Amino acid sequence: MIKINLLAEGKRPAAVRKIKPSQLLEGKDFGLWLLAAGLVLGLGAVGLLWYLRHNTIVENDQKIVEAEKEVEELSSVIKEVDDYKSKKGELERKIKVINDLKLNQRGPVKVMDNISRSLPELLWLDHLTMSASAIEIDGRAFNTNAVANFIENLDKVPEFGEPTLKDTQEQAGGVYKFVINLNYSFTPKEDKSGKPGKSAGGPAGKDGKDAGKAVKGPAPAAAPTSG
Repeated sequence: MIKINLLAEGKRPAAVRKIKPSQLLEGKDFGLWLLAAGLVLGLGAVGLLWYLRHNTIVENDQKIVEAEKEVEELSSVIKEVDDYKSKKGELERKIKVINDLKLNQRGPVKVMDNISRSLPELLWLDHLTMSASAIEIDGRAFNTNAVANFIENLDKVPEFGEPTLKDTQEQAGGVYKFVINLNYSFTPKEDKSGKPGKSAGGPAGKDGKDAGKAVKGPAPAAAPTSG
């Protein structure tokens, strides 16, 4: 008797159909491949952009560190330059003060000497006021001619400007009180001949005597007499 196993025949596996490579790009499979490729390209572009930005940030950070280091190295040099400028300005200020002191020391002495040499007889001084470039002289005389001689003598001093008689009053005892204003400069002016005048020796009064001598009047003489 022949036996046939029908169950085994029914369990026989179905044949598997092979897909050709050319069929993978057809229909719905082609769209999936395009989507996958787009995702890969997008991720690659984002990664590349991040990489470039990251490199730029790193380079900028490195430049900042180098710049800060350079500034720190130059800070000492800048401080030295500032100290030098400060010391230079202080030194120039001290030199100016010294020169001004020398000028102030020499100026009043020369002014007093010129005024003393310009004093005629019968005239003396009570008060003298000096500013930076002006002088006011208060004095008294026994007559107006002595005052005129004094003004004339002052006008001959190269360092003095033209004297101006501000006020004159006759007081008791025939004494005349006067006030004279004039400017002065330590740059000698030129005389009428065009040559710089000389103050050495001092001008003489009309009485023909040494103008450096002051005659005592009712009040003590306030101006020093020339040697």
